[in-house]
Amino acid sequence: MLDKRRLSRVIEKMTTDCLLITDPISIAYLCGKKIEPGERFLGLLIGKEIEPVLILNQLFRFSDELGIKIQYYKDTDRITNIISRFIDKKSSLGVDKIMPARFLIPMMEEKIASEFKLGSYAVDHTRAIKDACEQELMRAASHINDLAMAEFKKLIHEGVTEVEVASQMLGIYQRLGASGYSFEPIVAFGKNAADPHHMPDDTVLHEGDTVLFDVGCVVNGYCSDMTRTFFYKKYPTPEQVEIYNLVRQANENAEHYCKPGVRLCDIDAIARNIITEGGYGEDFTHRLGHFIGTETHEYGDVSQMFTDLTVEGNTFSIEPGIYHPSILGCRIEDLVLITKDGCEVLNHYPHEIEVIK
Repeated sequence: MLDKRRLSRVIEKMTTDCLLITDPISIAYLCGKKIEPGERFLGLLIGKEIEPVLILNQLFRFSDELGIKIQYYKDTDRITNIISRFIDKKSSLGVDKIMPARFLIPMMEEKIASEFKLGSYAVDHTRAIKDACEQELMRAASHINDLAMAEFKKLIHEGVTEVEVASQMLGIYQRLGASGYSFEPIVAFGKNAADPHHMPDDTVLHEGDTVLFDVGCVVNGYCSDMTRTFFYKKYPTPEQVEIYNLVRQANENAEHYCKPGVRLCDIDAIARNIITEGGYGEDFTHRLGHFIGTETHEYGDVSQMFTDLTVEGNTFSIEPGIYHPSILGCRIEDLVLITKDGCEVLNHYPHEIEVIK
C-alpha cells in the first residue's frame, strides 16, 4: 500500500517538478510491494502537482492493493510515449541513479521534459532516516545476528574449511528467524583475514589461526551486518594483541562520538586517527562505515569524503580494520542508530579478545 507519509517526505526534498523512480527497492519502500521487472521498465512517477502513477508491464497485475494509480503497458509500447502522457514537456524531470541508459537516452532524445536531473537523492535522504517501525526492525535483525555469531563459533574445529563453515550459516539464520542473508558471508582463516572482502574458499583451519566472520541476515525486509575477529586455540601474540586493541579502540571511540549533528567524515577521522597514530594507518584501507536498511549498502557512508551531518534515525556501520598479512587481519563492526541525543549500538556481541577452543 502506498505510504503517503513517506511519499510526502520525498516530495518535500525534490528539486524538480517530477521524479521518475526506477529502483525496485525504493518503489517497494514507497508502495509496500517489491516488484522485479527483469529487463522491462518499471517506474514510479511522482511530483508536486501530479497524481502518483506506477508504470508497469501488463505481465504484472495488481488489484487495488497498492493504493496507487497504475498505468499498464505492453511489450510493444514505447515507454517514452507512456511516460509522456503524465508529464508536461515544460516540466523538469528527476531520474534516479540506476535508470538504464536504454530508457533514459530515448527520453532525452525525444525531449519528454524540459530538463533532466539526477533526482534520486530525494528518495535516498528519506530512506536514510529510519522511522520508529524501521528502527525496531533494525534492532530485531541485529539481535538475530548477535545470536547467530554465537552459533557460528560452534562450527569451528580443527581441519574445517571456510566453505564448510559458510555453507552451514544460512540454516542457522533461518532457525533463528531470519529469511536469509543480507549478503554472502565472509569467513576468513589466518592470512585470509587480511583481505577485507575475502570470499570463503577451501582454506583449512589450523591451530593459531585468526577466524574472521563478517555476516548479516534479513529480518522482515531489513538487514543486519556485523564483524568479529576470533583466535583459534592459541592466545594472540603481543603484536596481534596490539593490533586488535587498536581496532577495538577505534570502533568504540567512533561509536562514542556518534550523535545528531556531527559530520560523518569526522566520525571516520576519530577511528582513522587512532589507527594511524598506532602505526597502521596504511593498513586501514576502506571507509569506516556505510548506511544500511532495506539494503546492506544504502546511500550515505562514513568516510573522509562524506561531509553530511548525522540526523536522528540514521543507521550505519562502524567497522575499522587493520589488514597486515604478516601479523593480523582484524575488523570489528557494529551497527549504530543515531538517537535524539546520542546513538544506540545495535550489536551486543562482546568486543573482548576471544579464543575459540
